[in-house]
Order: sequence, then structure tokens, then C-alpha cells
Amino acid sequence: MVKYRPPVALFGGSFDPPHEGHQRIVEALTALDDIDKVIVMPAFLNPFKASTLASAKMRLSWCKKVFHGDKVIISDFEISQHRPVYTIETLQALQKEYEVKYLAIGSDNLEKITHWKHFEEINAQVTWLVFTRAQATPDCHLLKRCRVMMLHLPVSSTAIRDGRDMVYIDNTILDEVTDTIHNTKDTHDHQRES
Repeated sequence: MVKYRPPVALFGGSFDPPHEGHQRIVEALTALDDIDKVIVMPAFLNPFKASTLASAKMRLSWCKKVFHGDKVIISDFEISQHRPVYTIETLQALQKEYEVKYLAIGSDNLEKITHWKHFEEINAQVTWLVFTRAQATPDCHLLKRCRVMMLHLPVSSTAIRDGRDMVYIDNTILDEVTDTIHNTKDTHDHQRES
């Protein structure tokens, strides 16, 4: 007998830090009526990035505080590997228990999407949900199945890490995020001076 695998949407990212844009994406995903769960997957380290502002443990903690709902699962799968994990590995692990129907990404990921490890294999398995901040329609021609989701919120984690746009940080983690940004900035300033 084939084991039932609940259909899910996967939303991975650095969440460095998680902000209102991410929260709106999770809300949009939980509103989909053809999935049972939304799996939020903070990365230990994005394979395209050299470092993160906050530690993996802290980013996982932040995700648990800001993403809510009966349909939401915060997974520590990638963080527990203690290394950069490729999306294909995460999909293979999750597919044992779930049917990963959707993969949610920001439109900024489209630029490097073909550089993802085993992109073609991922592309054959999922329907991509591409969230875009701008009014422009993203170019999804490389994606086998794609739905564009508009997100009318001009926020980015980069701006927040620069100490701007703090209004988009959930009050439950605002103090921790602010402290992390200031501590990191102080460390960098001190290193420059020495």
C-alpha cells in the first residue's frame, strides 16, 4: 500500500532576518487550498552566500517566533546538517514524508536559478511560486510550471541588515534583530580600527 504523503509548499531562505515580506509570503502559502502544510526552511548557509548576519540557531529561533498558523511547520533540517544544503537534498529528504507540490521563491532568485544544483530535476518535480516585489512580471520561461504571486511590499533583508526599514520586523524579534545588527556593526568597526 502506498503511504499517503500530505501535499506541502516549501519556502526556504536565509531569513537573515525574517521580515514582514516573508510573513506575507507564508500567509499567501497557507491560503492555498490544495496543500496541507507550509514548510518554512531556514538555511544553515545559502550555497551562494559566504556568511550570514545572525547565527543559524538565532535565525531558526526568529522563524519560530514570527511564522504562525496550524498549517505552518518550521523545519530545522538544513540547519541541523551544519553545512550549506542544496535544495535538491532538502526535496529528497522531504519527499519521503510529504508531496512537495510547490516551491516558493523570490523573483530575485530567477537570475541564478539554472545554477542551482540539479535544477532540471527540481524543475521537473515542483510548481514554482514566484513572489515578486515589483509591478514587472518576472521571466519564468525556464520554469516548467510557474505561478507569479504579487507582493506589494518594498522590503529587503539587505536594507534591514543595513539598519534601515526596521518597521518591517515583527515586534517579537525586533530587539534581538537590532542588537544583532549593532553587535555585528561594532565588531566590523573594531576590526577596521585595529
